[in-house]
Amino acid sequence: MNGALMNPLFYRETQLADGPLVLSHAMPHSQSVALGIFIDVGSRDEVQRLSGITHALEHMLFKGTSQLDVHQLAEKLDDLGGNANAYTSRERTCFHLHVLHENWREALDILMQMVREPALPQAEWEREREVVFAEMAMVEDTPEEWVMDQHLEALFPDHVLGRPVLGTHESLSSISATDLSDYLQHWYRPPRLLIVAAGKIDHDALITEVGRVAWGASSESGARLPSPLLTSGVQALPRAGEQAQIVASFPGISAASKQRPRAWLANQVLGGGMSSCLFREIREKRGLAYSVGSHLNTLSDTGTWSITCGSEPNRAAECVDLLSELLHSFAAQISADEVERSKRQLQVQFRMGLDSVEGQMLYLGSRLDEDRLLSPMQWLDKVLSVDVEEVRLWASTQFAAPALWSVAAPEQALTQICDKIRPC
Repeated sequence: MNGALMNPLFYRETQLADGPLVLSHAMPHSQSVALGIFIDVGSRDEVQRLSGITHALEHMLFKGTSQLDVHQLAEKLDDLGGNANAYTSRERTCFHLHVLHENWREALDILMQMVREPALPQAEWEREREVVFAEMAMVEDTPEEWVMDQHLEALFPDHVLGRPVLGTHESLSSISATDLSDYLQHWYRPPRLLIVAAGKIDHDALITEVGRVAWGASSESGARLPSPLLTSGVQALPRAGEQAQIVASFPGISAASKQRPRAWLANQVLGGGMSSCLFREIREKRGLAYSVGSHLNTLSDTGTWSITCGSEPNRAAECVDLLSELLHSFAAQISADEVERSKRQLQVQFRMGLDSVEGQMLYLGSRLDEDRLLSPMQWLDKVLSVDVEEVRLWASTQFAAPALWSVAAPEQALTQICDKIRPC
């Protein structure tokens, strides 16, 4: 193994020879340890025939290992008494456990079994596929999630980024347990593996445990298909319901962008809290929406700055008209007081996040995006050094680009709503 690299204020890092990269963040006064195995693969890496396989595999790794059947694995996880979870995104898969510090070795062993030697029985896959179908139906019944899927498909047309992470009924129906196994053997190998731990953990002991197992041959795969330019325009989506759902996306930042402090502050001023521009003007002053906000969504090579809002169909046209007006004037009207307030809000988030063992573990996973992680406090220093003119310039540059607006509403209201959309 190579020598450990160390940021004395934040984390230690060791690259195992023929093994994963391992990071740890010691929190000596904690009573727990959060462990995660990150795999640098997501729905973006799928061929169309296997659409949804990454998320399907996330489900299936909880269905037993070569040493534990599905019931024994579930009992082991429950016996640990902490939190066991996983997620799949467009570029990442993660399996993580949060346990008492004295149980971290057993928890790590279970995680490594799940990732290295899952059982993947065909019978379990046939049952679990029905669970994923139920998850798809839940998305269909959730207007905010449904409209976002439609929005992303239009934002990245004819590109894998526009496909849903869950896949489709057709693709999942054709995927076999053999496909799942082949996919795992190809992707779940170094150098795409990152193991992280935060809490009451000793880095050298962690390295010893990870180094006890063989990790298999390194995965070879081509580069990801570059992201396309974002589509702009208006997407009208007829959908019955008691609310109209509105999404507008402008260019944002990539995951490792140096513009992050400016983007975070601009987003906080626009729609990041109860004192934000959108919340104040759309909800508090006019009562046009219950839920309204803005969000930065990042990928390795692109990103979006999105505004989301839900409004009654008979008031949605007024809401969209006001949204267009606010976005048009937003950058020029950002005040120094708003930026200072946003700095205080981010300071609270960053500092309180330092107390979260799970939060720090998940943050270590972003090491896959860049060669070296800054600590949250180092990022806070950068945030505090930004001035109001930098925030205005960043926001005006993003809003100078054309946006894609998606509106889902009853058909009789759609035309009136979409006619109120105008460029920033």
